[in-house]
Amino acid sequence: MSTVPRARAAALTPLLLLLLAGCAPHWLEPPQAPGYEVPRLAADGFHTGDGTVLPLRIWQAARPRAVVVALHGFNDYRAAFDLAAPLLAAQGTTVIAYDQRGFGASPGAGRWAGGARMAGDALTMVRLVRTRFPGCPVFLLGESMGAAVALLAAASPGSEGLVRGVILASPASWGWSELNPFYRLTLWTVAHIAPGWRLSGRGLGRVASDNIEALRAMGRDPLVIKETRVDAIYGLVDLMQAALEAAPRLRVPALVLIGDRDEIVPAHAMQALVARLPPAAAVCRFPEGYHLLLRDLGRAGVVAPVLAFLRQAEHGNRSAAAGTPHAPAALSGSDARCRPAIASGLSVAVQ
Repeated sequence: MSTVPRARAAALTPLLLLLLAGCAPHWLEPPQAPGYEVPRLAADGFHTGDGTVLPLRIWQAARPRAVVVALHGFNDYRAAFDLAAPLLAAQGTTVIAYDQRGFGASPGAGRWAGGARMAGDALTMVRLVRTRFPGCPVFLLGESMGAAVALLAAASPGSEGLVRGVILASPASWGWSELNPFYRLTLWTVAHIAPGWRLSGRGLGRVASDNIEALRAMGRDPLVIKETRVDAIYGLVDLMQAALEAAPRLRVPALVLIGDRDEIVPAHAMQALVARLPPAAAVCRFPEGYHLLLRDLGRAGVVAPVLAFLRQAEHGNRSAAAGTPHAPAALSGSDARCRPAIASGLSVAVQ
């Protein structure tokens, strides 16, 4: 390269950086400053405290022995638990799900709100639920992106004594460290040049569940986001990386649910997450399971180990109350179907 082209490149570099900075990913901002109102549960939804009201749905157990705060996946909303939550409620577990910021019927749907803010919302909800249901242990259950939010919330310093355990269904863990360099560079560049560019998953040929009727219903549902902003994808990868880094700090019991036919989150990404969780985390694998395990045709078989996990913690398990990781007794190594864990911890293959 001659001296002149080099000089031009040197002169253009600051301009390019300024352009990139000016087109940085755009996060969703709350409508008011923090402290706008006292967080509360009301008829119109979950009031987070900063002026944002998030629609919610409750599946009430007749005599609740535990409460699960359920966090949906990327581009989904509270209806993600319409099929599985009644199964939990019938067995004494109340389920509460809300539209996370930027999704469903929440304000600014389609814009990324930030993983830390969503994790903060989850902990706020747990505090409210503990007040509403005194004496009931409260668990976080997250599906895909929701699992990353649940993990980030449960591993945060403010979670001590609040969350009894976490259930991570098809955890979204494809963070920056798990992306190949080409994907990392492409996503970073596009998110900074054209953050509002929208992408759809049409044509990728990925199957999220064997429940075709449920997939068709999602396709018809106007609250399910069909075209995604690039900066939202960028934010999701940030969240997944934060969850990976938070995993070793988790100090409550954890159950990981993985479908062997998951075509959405690569196996190596979930392996990386399991490897970073405390060794006592239980891993339950479903050979016929897809990514949307809680919508799959075999969802009753997915709910069964979840119920076993909840029962183990709610029946006076001292290590759970003290925040010490443990493996549920119902998923013990004596099960003839146990197989070596994906990376660490206990793995049970559920037929």
